Amino acid sequence: MPTSHDDEAFSHEPVMKDEIVATFRDVPSGVVLDATLGGGGHTEAILDSRRDLRVLGLDRDPAALSAATERLDRFGDRLMTHRCRFDDLDQAMAAHSIEALSGALFDLGVSSPQLDQAARGFSYRHEGPLDMRMDTDAPWSADDVVNGYAESELARVIRVHGDERFAKRIAAAIVAARPIESTTQLAEVVTSAIPAPARRTGGHPAKRTFQAIRIEVNGELEALPEALDKAVDALAPGGRLAVLSYHSGEDRIAKQRIRQAETGGCECPPELPCVCGAIKTVRVVRGVRKRPTEAEATRNRRAASARLRVAEKLDAGGGAV
Repeated sequence: MPTSHDDEAFSHEPVMKDEIVATFRDVPSGVVLDATLGGGGHTEAILDSRRDLRVLGLDRDPAALSAATERLDRFGDRLMTHRCRFDDLDQAMAAHSIEALSGALFDLGVSSPQLDQAARGFSYRHEGPLDMRMDTDAPWSADDVVNGYAESELARVIRVHGDERFAKRIAAAIVAARPIESTTQLAEVVTSAIPAPARRTGGHPAKRTFQAIRIEVNGELEALPEALDKAVDALAPGGRLAVLSYHSGEDRIAKQRIRQAETGGCECPPELPCVCGAIKTVRVVRGVRKRPTEAEATRNRRAASARLRVAEKLDAGGGAV
């Protein structure tokens, strides 16, 4: 079968593929959710590893869904896809008559193919429009944030979503330079606002600001807690949740929601028996590599900041904390 342009664009190497396959190696037969299907690399590895698993792949990006469907055509009806944001996973499950999940994978952030397509506007390295929408039909874009937000709100977004210590300076420079019309113009404005000594370390000076604007445009952190909670609720006993994050905010949310499920929300003093009746629903899986190998981080630049968290669903009722 000829390879389409989209299929080529979305053919990048999935992060921590071997660790993800190992995570789902012993889950019950059934359906694994790939909440961020992208090019389908993780899904392909999961389907190749076990013939008794199917995958429900979600994505907001129609180009990603098209490329993944073409790439994974050989799996037939073992692959189901649904266009939606991952906090709508319950609706996607209902649409495909899925009652429970054997596993759920969240590979967060923007994919390498999206970064590499200049017309999508995600990259500070390539000339493109101020877009950054994962759902290309969404009405809200990076242009609305960059050219529409008040200076104080823009500074908040850059500080909170980008962990950027020069957020106020950058926001002031952006407002002064309006209208900003392209990704490279934005990158130049951001770079000029950062003191010269700070530009020499930590990668491209505009990296954190672009990340922050992308997260704001797509509501990524806003949707994540509900999505993770829904995934945990949908897991069958013995099913596993795996979260790959690339940003401190993402990882913080993953840690919090897994901890909530692990403790059942118990607030009793740790040195005393639980008397609040909290029921734990998952256990944290130990012995799983949390970071990519040095070789993978060198080979695949997107993997360098990855962190993996894994939890396993307990039998119904779990047990008092």
